[in-house]
Amino acid sequence: MSAPKPEILIVGAGLGGLLLGCIFEKMQVSYRIFERTSEIKPLGAAIGFGANILPVFNQLGLMEELEKISFIAKDLDMYNTKGDFIGGWDIGHQKKTTGYDQLVFARQDFHALLLSKIPPEKILMNKKVISSEQDDQGVTIVCADDSTYHGDILVGADGAYSSIRKNMYKDLTSKNKLPTSDTEDLLHGHICLLGTTEVVDTEKFPILKEPTTAFRRTLPDGGSYTWTIITVPGQRVCWNVIEQLSEQTSAKKSFQNSEWGPDANEKMIAEIRDFESPIGGTLGDLIDASKPETISRVFLEHKLFETWYDRRIVLIGDAVHKFLPSGGQGACNAMQDAVILANCIYDLASLSTEDINAAFEDYHEQRYPHAKNQIDRAGFLGKVMFGQTFSEKVIRHFLFNWLPKSIQTMQFHKTNNYRPQLTFLPMEMGLGPILPQKPSRRYAEEQAKGAAHV
Repeated sequence: MSAPKPEILIVGAGLGGLLLGCIFEKMQVSYRIFERTSEIKPLGAAIGFGANILPVFNQLGLMEELEKISFIAKDLDMYNTKGDFIGGWDIGHQKKTTGYDQLVFARQDFHALLLSKIPPEKILMNKKVISSEQDDQGVTIVCADDSTYHGDILVGADGAYSSIRKNMYKDLTSKNKLPTSDTEDLLHGHICLLGTTEVVDTEKFPILKEPTTAFRRTLPDGGSYTWTIITVPGQRVCWNVIEQLSEQTSAKKSFQNSEWGPDANEKMIAEIRDFESPIGGTLGDLIDASKPETISRVFLEHKLFETWYDRRIVLIGDAVHKFLPSGGQGACNAMQDAVILANCIYDLASLSTEDINAAFEDYHEQRYPHAKNQIDRAGFLGKVMFGQTFSEKVIRHFLFNWLPKSIQTMQFHKTNNYRPQLTFLPMEMGLGPILPQKPSRRYAEEQAKGAAHV
């Protein structure tokens, strides 16, 4: 029996949605991506990938291009406002232990790389989805311009304030099938101002002459701000400033914001402009070297949703798990979602609602425990990286000064041992222990059939 050929609608042209499109190109699956904005804007700062996702880029033949836009990270260093080193992590050992370096790059460069692999006719811009309906014949979306589209599967890759999740949850709520926790708001504990500079002068910032990433975070002894500088290829600097909110302030500001979109940030810029940069100069120098339209001011939300799918509709990325950036795993987990979801779709028995729902249940079972582990880790590291309360400072002092390096290394290995890959392509094993992955039934059958004809 031939494999089913679904028509897939992907809402959201972010990193997760685009990688899913790249995978579907490899699978030769029919898909379209619907993006609510009229143009792609180069927003965001730095992203880092390690052994827990890089094998997939080898499988897709994208590793060489990814390396061209990346630097290798060796250290994550923390300083006080006097410029004194107060602690950090050595990550330069990863190549020897996993087979992969830790690569760091500008989000806008990575987004452009993925976008270049999607045929232009498969991305529909200015398509804000306002509703979705599903039945045994398929799923239909309605856009703000009154256009409608029909498919077999709908993937919500449209961020923390996902319209697809909102519509799906509304339907589940009417049937008393939605857990109470999924009706609760996302947690807002921080505000982040971030951007990426244009080309800057290496004489003013000599560290930009180095061929590896400089990752430096400043942790003041008081106040509510922390700031981070990360160098990337092209004589550029990715920067962010994070403000820790009090519980009272957080509650007042828990309203929906536009993710990755420019916001009213002038007041925050004025407050932090004169802060000293850990690579020289001030934060104002870096802000002035960044195009205003590429600077974003966003809430850093933190939440793991329980409900990831319903019949023909499924969610990935920030739509189901919104990470604090402290763990450096938000984008990576969106990529991992795309990989496992694609594997489950590859093994679809048929296009019936029952079989599609079963595939999504499998996806959730494979991904949820790992996403929860990383959400919890990011929450803890948020206290270490951004915390300014007394207890958070005590935790930070202990980790930087008393925690054995062997335990730090063990935690990095725990993250990198989980390496989900595309099970319908030859696997990239790398080095070190790797957690077992559910194999593809269809791929095994195809390989056996091919061997029988040799």
